[in-house]
Amino acid sequence: MTMQIQLTQATTDDLEALIALRIEAMRDSLERIGRFDPIRARERFQSSFAPECTQWIYSNQQQRIGFFVLKPHSTYLRLDHLYIRPFEQGKGLGTAILKIIFAKAKQASLPIRVGALRGSDSNRFYIRHGFQLIESSEFDHEYVRHHSL
Repeated sequence: MTMQIQLTQATTDDLEALIALRIEAMRDSLERIGRFDPIRARERFQSSFAPECTQWIYSNQQQRIGFFVLKPHSTYLRLDHLYIRPFEQGKGLGTAILKIIFAKAKQASLPIRVGALRGSDSNRFYIRHGFQLIESSEFDHEYVRHHSL
C-alpha cells in the first residue's frame, strides 16, 4: 500500500509540536556527534520560525508525520527544515516531499539550498536527489540543487 501524504499550513500555535518533532527526528544524528541539546534545538528553531513557510506532512491516517520549511529568498529557495518521524523514515516520504519542493523551485526558476549536519544520513539523501555540496563548516554541509535537474 502506498502512503498518501497531505500538506497543511502550520500556524503560530504549532510551535511546540514542531519543536518536539524536530528534536525527535534529529536526536540520533546529534547524539552520534555529541551535540544533542534540546534547549539549543528549541532556541534555534524558535528564533527563525516562520509559520507562513512551514507545512505539516500528514499521512493517509491523518497523523502528523513530519514537516518542512521552505523560505523564499531573492535568488534561491531555502529548505530550512525537512523532518520525518523516525518510524516513518525509509518509506519514500522524503522523496515525495522533495518532488513537491522541486516543482515549486522549477515554477519559480530558482535553485534550492539546504544545509545538513555533518554525519547525518540526510547528506546521502540530498546528494542522491541531485544536491551538490558547495560549502562545509565545522558542523554542517551546504548544498544546492538547480531547478533544471
